[in-house]
Amino acid sequence: MIDVPPLPAAFRLHPDPGLNVLRDGRVLLGGAPYRLMRLTPQAVPVITGWLDGKPVGDRRPAGLLARRLVQAGMMHPLPPQASPRPSVTVVVPVRDRAEQLARCLSGLRDGLEVIVVDDASLRPAAVADVVRAAGARLVRRAVNGGPAAARNTGLAHATTELVAFVDSDCLPRPGWIDALLPHFADPAVAAVAPRIVADGPGNGLLASYEAERSALDMGTEESIVRPGSAVPYVPGAALLVRRAAVGRGFDTTLRVGEDVDLVWRLAAAGLHVRYDPSVTVAHVHRTRPRQWVAQRIQYGGSAAPLAARHPGTLPATAMAGWSAVAWGLTLARQPLAGALVTVGTTALLARKLAAWSDRPWATAARLGGGGTLLAGEQLGRTLTRAWWPLALPLVAAVPRTRLPLTAAAVLAPLMEYRRSRPGLPVLPWTAIRLADDVAYSLGVWRGCLRERTTEPLRPKLWWFSADGITPPPEPTRG
Repeated sequence: MIDVPPLPAAFRLHPDPGLNVLRDGRVLLGGAPYRLMRLTPQAVPVITGWLDGKPVGDRRPAGLLARRLVQAGMMHPLPPQASPRPSVTVVVPVRDRAEQLARCLSGLRDGLEVIVVDDASLRPAAVADVVRAAGARLVRRAVNGGPAAARNTGLAHATTELVAFVDSDCLPRPGWIDALLPHFADPAVAAVAPRIVADGPGNGLLASYEAERSALDMGTEESIVRPGSAVPYVPGAALLVRRAAVGRGFDTTLRVGEDVDLVWRLAAAGLHVRYDPSVTVAHVHRTRPRQWVAQRIQYGGSAAPLAARHPGTLPATAMAGWSAVAWGLTLARQPLAGALVTVGTTALLARKLAAWSDRPWATAARLGGGGTLLAGEQLGRTLTRAWWPLALPLVAAVPRTRLPLTAAAVLAPLMEYRRSRPGLPVLPWTAIRLADDVAYSLGVWRGCLRERTTEPLRPKLWWFSADGITPPPEPTRG
């Protein structure tokens, strides 16, 4: 664990959309995981100034407070423009796919050094021709090692301060790297990721679904990236890193999930990884059903190896224990009892908030009720994403569970549909969303059997936080 420095003086801050400022600025409620932060009288005018657009300033206590708010996800940094411009090398791992590689390299012609790592292509001459035409540098691997090994090979050949990893099926546009460079004015930042979007609307239902809900697209809200945050991981399809911070790079024993592992190792060391969705990189998504299902199974297969390396970070679902009890009673056809549990916990929360909120009951109802609704969505999704091999025998053996469990499974995609308003009709969306989760779960179970662990299948419940605030669950992606 490194000693994280104060946020630099020239940075500005802006609040997370979910941040609540209570008691004339003396209490902050928000972040991810959700928490309550009580401020000293000296800190109140400082934060008020930041909310008005003032820079962090050069006082060390203010810089450390700013760092804490950024780490908590309560506020987000606005870096100054990078000057001078750090040097960058682009590393593109590839195995065959010469046509896609040519399209990728065409978007990297902005004076950058580009290293293409051929990971033992079956047709190396075609790759070499594309690299030569683009004016890039070619490094060949004699043995196929997968994305992690190929990226590490490029990393070892790079000598610049920053390295950008770009997959060959990406379609980067000129200027995307320059837009991310200002984040590295913060010495604690080890990596920054753009938003990965589809290269076009595509044709067909599956292509339309991928354009709306790709597993590589981490959404529209910026965030610090670490387990438990609003954006818990970012894909390595496009990732800008500080070479000194990542050391030897990716874990070559992982054929999938190596990017998640790297980000979590950086976070565990106290370094920052930022997700900046204002910068986008297009990606050619898989839209053929067989390839799409195979990819989802592959993604699910990373859960068990990642859980072994990062214990406690990949439960099947995570939520307040009282929310789980309320929904358990509802699924057992005791909805009144479940509602009473929610009312009781909301009352307890309002009592704890009374000293810090001007409207404790309204705040408690929003947190408690909203958290319970999100917990129901998470439980429904977990049924299809992890637990359906256990739920199916239960449904067959106990007829009275059929209706509530089926309703719970369908609830999650319907709630997500209502929230995101995708361009697909509701029935195809729901069917593809359920197929997405079931395919992912096949990989999860296969990985658990291989690794001999059940951690990605077990829930994580909490009852009280250190602040006395029960945080609501965040909608998960993946």
